[in-house]
Amino acid sequence: MLTALVLGTLGSLHCVGMCGPIVLALPQNKTQTPAQFIISRLTYNSGRLFSYALMGLIFGSIGHLISLAGFQSLLSIALGVIVIATLFFPLDPLLAVVNQSTVWKKTIGALFRKKSYPALWAIGFFNGYLPCGLVYTALAGAAASGDGLYGAGFMVVFGLGTIPALMIVAFAGKRLTLQRRQWIRKALPAAAFVLGVLLILRGLSLGIPYVSPDLEMRQTDQGLFIPHCQ
Repeated sequence: MLTALVLGTLGSLHCVGMCGPIVLALPQNKTQTPAQFIISRLTYNSGRLFSYALMGLIFGSIGHLISLAGFQSLLSIALGVIVIATLFFPLDPLLAVVNQSTVWKKTIGALFRKKSYPALWAIGFFNGYLPCGLVYTALAGAAASGDGLYGAGFMVVFGLGTIPALMIVAFAGKRLTLQRRQWIRKALPAAAFVLGVLLILRGLSLGIPYVSPDLEMRQTDQGLFIPHCQ
């Protein structure tokens, strides 16, 4: 969970560059009080967290099935390699394709025309599924957890780490220049690389507490093999 929080906090710099324009464009009433403005932005972020939790539940459950088969170490190493490899394969082209999608434009466009809390929540929910290297990095951590509920919790904590920076953007408005956004986006590879290394070390079972614990396979009463951390 600490890894998820750190990844979300450091990665929120990337969120500012990617999701900052969406946050700045969120519908709002001119007569909103500061309290109503904060509630509306938290509503948007709660939609993001819900989508992250669903994805974490799915990926954590997949990781659980793999761990039951006795391949958790290999899964952790493979995910670490994938996370580092994604640093060399940007997702910008995929994001551009989604943004140009007619269905996406109609759905989001209709929600942006509404100035209601349900619409803000829905915008956050759909935004959570946009192609994003940072989210995929966090999902790798959720899958490596080997548990559906833990994976969901991992993604929620990750999402909570991104909220402060996005709230600052909401208040700062246009003061955040394009040059600063580009600089912020360059900070993401460092966070992704660190998580990738941690996943690989975890899979190697080097006996390093909290970083690379010994993974011992033990058989349960049902005859299923699951990892046991010492």
